[in-house]
Amino acid sequence: MADATKTWVTRRSLLRYTGSATAMAGLASMAGVTGARMQELDELTITLSQFPDTIDPLDHITGDYFDVYDHIYEPLFDFEPGEGIFPRVAEEWEAQGDGTTLVQLRDDVVFHNGDSLTAEDVAWTIDRTVDPDIGVPSPIGTFGLGSITGAEAVDDTVVEISYSAAPGLAEFEYGNYARAIDREWAIENHNAEEDAISGANPEDFNGTGPYEVVSFTPGEEIVVERFDDYWGEEVPFERVTFNASGESASRVAALETGEADLTINVLPEDVATVQETPGIEIRNVTSFRNIFCPMKNTVEPFDSLEFRQAMNYAVDNEEIVDTILSGFGEPRGQPVAPGINGFNPDIEPYEQDVGTAESLVEESGYGGVEIELYAPSGRYLADAEVGETVADMIDQLDNVSCQANIVDFGVVSDANQAGVDPDEIDIAFYMIGWGTITGDTDYGVQGFFTIPDNPDRTFDDEELSDAILESQQIEDPEEREQALQEVNRLAHEKAPFVFLHTQESIYGVREEIQWEPRPDETIYIWDMEV
Repeated sequence: MADATKTWVTRRSLLRYTGSATAMAGLASMAGVTGARMQELDELTITLSQFPDTIDPLDHITGDYFDVYDHIYEPLFDFEPGEGIFPRVAEEWEAQGDGTTLVQLRDDVVFHNGDSLTAEDVAWTIDRTVDPDIGVPSPIGTFGLGSITGAEAVDDTVVEISYSAAPGLAEFEYGNYARAIDREWAIENHNAEEDAISGANPEDFNGTGPYEVVSFTPGEEIVVERFDDYWGEEVPFERVTFNASGESASRVAALETGEADLTINVLPEDVATVQETPGIEIRNVTSFRNIFCPMKNTVEPFDSLEFRQAMNYAVDNEEIVDTILSGFGEPRGQPVAPGINGFNPDIEPYEQDVGTAESLVEESGYGGVEIELYAPSGRYLADAEVGETVADMIDQLDNVSCQANIVDFGVVSDANQAGVDPDEIDIAFYMIGWGTITGDTDYGVQGFFTIPDNPDRTFDDEELSDAILESQQIEDPEEREQALQEVNRLAHEKAPFVFLHTQESIYGVREEIQWEPRPDETIYIWDMEV
């Protein structure tokens, strides 16, 4: 098997040394912090923008949910954007050259209920993720593990993962999304081969992560504490509370009053409030998340290429970034952000041209049409205002009427997974964001555009689907990158989305917490120090 352990030790050692230096510098600058204050920092409160509406760790593919559940159901691998995957619960792995990879697991990992982790647990969890007939249809399986076809336990600590793509792509996928659920516990207590895991008690959570649930108030709060029998290094906070608020101002107010120690998605208009408040600060990073508006091309008027391109020419992305986002973003004209493998640097965003947009609408034959754009509120940076502005810009065309409809995130999330069957489409035009957290274009396109075995797709185009599927079989990295750049060029040309922008992730954080935000938007408490 590959000697990934050596790489891991080197990287972790580097992080430990640099982390210690940072911590010392931080402590030196905290002369005014009292002992009581430091004791207080053994507890942490993270206020998200959306509270999980499911406790099944496979029944979602939402960043806020991962921020909670990754600490309970930890990833099998560590992933660093731009660097790759590293050992965690999985110690070693090696592609076999026949569409499978063998993964060696640690032998000292236990679930929160005391059961030992086995290869059978991991194989069952992967199967439950990718097979819609087991448990719950998982969007993680559709969008995250698109090439993974199943898994099988070889012995107590070795799992064989099977896939239909090149080994490098499969590694991107299972390296990010492989988790472990206690198979026997889940079936006996939650009928998990037939239904989603559900419940309202701490005992309804059972992962191998460094934190176990001690209190749960559905819809409001999850409280976790260090898991005493965790196999790895001790995490920095004894007790962590996760809650959520859909309003940026409310999240910032919680930060100001000390009710929260870290919050996400601070709106640009709230940045100054954080910067002017003693003890808290803004930290931001350009994320891997693009914001866009899918147009389902199996229904009118979005079945016309000219109409879809017209919608792109109608919108001024530069103005949206400059005014609504106060510069916390970059206009974009393809499905993925810079830094993602396969990003095409030659593709420019569509530039607003009202005359061209109106001409294309006439060519489409849909002049005078009325459409409605659904956009969420509180999920992305200034999402409702962005959605209303996009709709207004389209409505300014002489031959199209467009109205914004601001809804809960769940509405657009359901629309995104509703597929392209015209009889099943209630919402054909909506705004959503997608973080390409694997660092590879395939994750940003395959769930939306591939056709075979993908009922959740948002666009129906064989040429684009074939280009993606062909790229999945290419093993040479440079050849594959070129193929993915062509996929992004095709997507720009076919306009399956109104392409909007790549957003900045803006966090409010207590300044004593040593932590830097990641471009994949993931919050790992084990990366923090105080």
